[in-house]
Amino acid sequence: MNAITTVPGQELAITAAVMRAMGEAANEAAAANAFADYVRRKAKNTRIAQLGDLVIFSTYLQSIAPGAPMPSGEALQSTGEVWHGVTWGMVAGFVEWMIGEGYALGTVNRALSTVKTYAKLAAKAGAVTPHELALIRVVTGYGGTEGKRRDEERTENGTVTRRGAKKAAHVHITTAQAKTLKTQPDTQQGRRDALLMALLLDHGLRESEVALIEVSGVDLAAGTFTFYRPKVDRQDTQRMTPATRRAMAAWFASGDAPAMGPILRGSRKGGALTDVPMSLSAIRQRVCDLGKAIDLLGLSPHDCRHFWATAMGRMVKAGKLDLFTFQEMGGWASLTMPRRYVEWASVSNEGVEYADD
Repeated sequence: MNAITTVPGQELAITAAVMRAMGEAANEAAAANAFADYVRRKAKNTRIAQLGDLVIFSTYLQSIAPGAPMPSGEALQSTGEVWHGVTWGMVAGFVEWMIGEGYALGTVNRALSTVKTYAKLAAKAGAVTPHELALIRVVTGYGGTEGKRRDEERTENGTVTRRGAKKAAHVHITTAQAKTLKTQPDTQQGRRDALLMALLLDHGLRESEVALIEVSGVDLAAGTFTFYRPKVDRQDTQRMTPATRRAMAAWFASGDAPAMGPILRGSRKGGALTDVPMSLSAIRQRVCDLGKAIDLLGLSPHDCRHFWATAMGRMVKAGKLDLFTFQEMGGWASLTMPRRYVEWASVSNEGVEYADD
């Protein structure tokens, strides 16, 4: 077999051509996998929340081109090609469209962030040009002061019309009201509700975290419970507060607790418990109903978390709690939110007390 002969410099040229071909192939493979890889790395709740934002974006696209086929939220989350033609002007229009549709500013900002994230993935896939991506990235939402001003503009007859899960302000819960919420009738539903409210108010758990507490994760003797935090994808163990320990003990001693699986059971309108675990929507509705019973209208699980975090923020401000411990207790991935609660606590010199005191 004759050896391949090359002239001086030809080997370098061949090597460069091969490397370019390999690089282009690698780029194409990475671009094709960009969406799948990003989504695969995210927690389930994050994927669901982002899908909801992209469904809103899909609805907006349909509104500006009635009758024309537009990508669904699912397609926008999984396929780069469907982002062809998306421009910064469309993204800026999306923000104004959401404002006009009455979406809460928190929802507007979150949806904008999601669209920017997926536009970046689309740029990697070659569907959005680098120039267009740079312009999309400078589209802004609304900060605190701007948001209040914009909400004032949306006010009609004294009532701000808005859509979405985000509220303009938290429902304020006093210590006395928190104690009342944790003191429920000695019935099946009442014992369940007492445990639910203790977990929300004394531990500041997110509704998704409460729903995922398993019977196997409860150690009554040690006074601890272990649970999963979907938002940060980790297991956590906490020591029960006195109110939580009492409610947990009553829940098990009465025979109300299930033998296995999620610890909280759903209930019917009459108050009888079911064998079905309490869903997220059921938790939200029950908290709202319990709040309404004591004139806390629109109470949500997040309001309970805000109550807890505000109290912990005061403890940090008073030097009774370490900021990093506060972050761990709240299940935050960074110090951003703990610091905010500490800043909010700086406007009050009220001492910290548990709802049982």
